[in-house]
Amino acid sequence: MPVPGPGYSITVRVEAPASSSAAGDLTTAVGRVGGVLTAFDVVESHSDSIVVDISANALSENHANDITQALDSLPGVKVRKVSDRTFLIHLGGKIEVTPKVALRNRDDLSRAYTPGVARVCQAIAANPEDARRLTIKRNTVAVLTDGSAVLGLGNIGPAAALPVMEGKAALFKKFADVDAWPVCLDTQDTEEIILIAKALAPVYAGINLEDIAAPRCFEIEKRLREQLDIPVFHDDQHGTAIVVVAALRNALRVVKKNIEDCKIVVSGVGAAGSAIIRLLLHKNPGDIVAADIDGIVHSARGNLDDNLAWIASHTNKDQVSGTLHEALVGADVFIGVSAPNLFGAEQVATMKDDAVVFALANPDPEVDPLEAQQHAAVVATGRSDFPNQINNVLAFPGVFRGLLDAHANNIDDTMLLAAADAIADVVDNGKLNASFIVPSVFDSAVAPAVAEAVRKAVRAER
Repeated sequence: MPVPGPGYSITVRVEAPASSSAAGDLTTAVGRVGGVLTAFDVVESHSDSIVVDISANALSENHANDITQALDSLPGVKVRKVSDRTFLIHLGGKIEVTPKVALRNRDDLSRAYTPGVARVCQAIAANPEDARRLTIKRNTVAVLTDGSAVLGLGNIGPAAALPVMEGKAALFKKFADVDAWPVCLDTQDTEEIILIAKALAPVYAGINLEDIAAPRCFEIEKRLREQLDIPVFHDDQHGTAIVVVAALRNALRVVKKNIEDCKIVVSGVGAAGSAIIRLLLHKNPGDIVAADIDGIVHSARGNLDDNLAWIASHTNKDQVSGTLHEALVGADVFIGVSAPNLFGAEQVATMKDDAVVFALANPDPEVDPLEAQQHAAVVATGRSDFPNQINNVLAFPGVFRGLLDAHANNIDDTMLLAAADAIADVVDNGKLNASFIVPSVFDSAVAPAVAEAVRKAVRAER
């Protein structure tokens, strides 16, 4: 199922004989071990040899090594250097601070810094709300993590989380012109994280919590929302939930079903799964049945933490028990934010006709999309190499753009639902089909549409 992609892209510099078959031999060697050639550049040419940069996509680091070895084993070929193109774009980091004002002479310096800046400081001291107007605060978001639940890597700590937070900041700027900055904390203590976030808050107009493990993330978000006068948004929860709700609205349009008549099975009730369930409940689904590693969540099941207890009391109308496979029988929709390879085509076949399957575990989904397509009418994943990618970048840039523009002091489910509807509406009836239920992450219409919907929702509540 997986195909080589740019996440494991290498450039191999090789020296080869200057023969008529050299190019063919090199490209064939890459293809023979399953690499996907993306570029072939001659960088030096001599009477008896050539030096070539061969760029190729691989499946993994081990597969990249296989490609290198295949080239190095050719007669007369010598590998000079191997560059991992992913590491190259991270050298020195991916973001920077750039002044917005010219500092050409003493007059400029006197206005931007001392002594002129003192007057601006005094104005803010007299009226703290002016910080939004006279500083970076109005357009700045903290991307805050403790490194405890990074992507699919787990608890790797704050320093190792920094490349992800840098990437998040770059996406904020690219898609919504929001200035975001990584804040990676060397603590995983709930009280310390809350204390630090509160102390940092004066600089920011919003906080995007990122990659903090459940259930700690629920407590941190809840208390920061209560104690701060700026929006606090946990993207792993609410960004995912927004895009899932948007995608499901359009998927049900494709299969001509009403959500009020649908049984929805959610696999995984951590940060993302819980948020998806909470947002979907506003849409009044026929029923939601949640499952985790211990099976279906129901009130009589033992050892339920506060989050699972809430899920049990608000879902599973008939309080059924059993396994995920049993939950799938007769279901209209499956939404997975859990673990890879949990079931196959035979379980999808037990779902209702025109089933919808969102298998979002990354990089390997709960069910092979090709198997799911044998029986489901609409299939979505979190991957970029299949149709219908459920990607948070469709949500968080526009959400924060709207919150910042509206000078929002908080965020609630009404705003999240408005964002979901805006994403869904970008895919109009002329575009909608089983392979296109959400817009591309590069669709320039998405972030402005989401921002406008969020702005309207904020203003409607004032």
